[in-house]
Amino acid sequence: MRVLIVKVSSLGDIIHTLPAVTDAWRADRRLRFDWVVEENFVEVPGWHPAVERVIPVALRRWRGQVSKALRSGEFAAFRRNLKQEHYDLVIDAQGLIKSGIISRLARGLTVGLSDSTAREPLATLFYNKVYSVSREAHAVQRVRELFSRALNYSLDTEVASQVDYGLDLRRLAMSPKTSPSGVLIFLHGTTWPTKHWPLSHWKELAQLATRAGYSVRLPWGNAVEQQRAQEIARDTPGVSVLERQTLTGMAQQIAHADGVVAVDTGLGHLAAALATPTVSLYGATNPGLSGTFGRAQQHLTSMLACAPCMSKQCRYTGPAAGVEPACYSTQPPAVVLATLQALMAHTVAPVQVQP
Repeated sequence: MRVLIVKVSSLGDIIHTLPAVTDAWRADRRLRFDWVVEENFVEVPGWHPAVERVIPVALRRWRGQVSKALRSGEFAAFRRNLKQEHYDLVIDAQGLIKSGIISRLARGLTVGLSDSTAREPLATLFYNKVYSVSREAHAVQRVRELFSRALNYSLDTEVASQVDYGLDLRRLAMSPKTSPSGVLIFLHGTTWPTKHWPLSHWKELAQLATRAGYSVRLPWGNAVEQQRAQEIARDTPGVSVLERQTLTGMAQQIAHADGVVAVDTGLGHLAAALATPTVSLYGATNPGLSGTFGRAQQHLTSMLACAPCMSKQCRYTGPAAGVEPACYSTQPPAVVLATLQALMAHTVAPVQVQP
């Protein structure tokens, strides 16, 4: 049975879909998956051994340039690539209008979330069949439930309480970690202003970590993040700014680190998929619905009454918090490092089990 997955972005959403693929493949080894994904994330689905073909799409690059995409033949090429195969089932795991359109363009029976549970209810216009799942569950569990119902297998209580992202280390061109590395990775880059931990906190955390004997590595994905990484590393021996990495390169860095500190960012979900001990910092956003999920993950959330506000701009009006955004006044660097050290001390090195 051949199934097409439509989950085009973002990095965290794509990673959240991997445990459902693991569940399905364990339930029926005859299943074979293809996956439509944004070109920037094309590496990720192929890390799972049940995924055979990854079909890139350039919706982000085409945005505002539709006529150019049509004239250049890029869209026509994507459509031909999509229609090469007739699928027994097309699962839109995203629940957006754009993913619904892609699902309908493919050849096969299309299924997705019902209008009461999809992020964009109009997406259901493109499906042949819909399923309702809990709106209160974490995104990982929502996709797992959708797959189990669409592919008709049982997701029993014991299986549902565990999570296996199914990553094949051979596809990542690396061997399992066998001993402590003494390396911490700080994932400081994110999107909303209210998701950013203060620069002063990052600098203090780097100093505390190196004094404790760790070396710190700082990745970056754009010029602004590179500048921030250089500022964090300035005047602190033992802190290094990485060369710009591919997603596979970042996976290798994270997998061989002892621990990670992350803000609400896609790379934090990659750390969760690799089961690297990670302390994730949440202020304006709610980790209960879409935070890092899995083994060796710990969330530090704001204790301010207004959090999580789910706003891109801080509107805190209480007593002076001393930092901006105010959410992070309750997450000082010393507490973050102590939390990570305790998490690492109680985490046994993971054994990678292939599905």
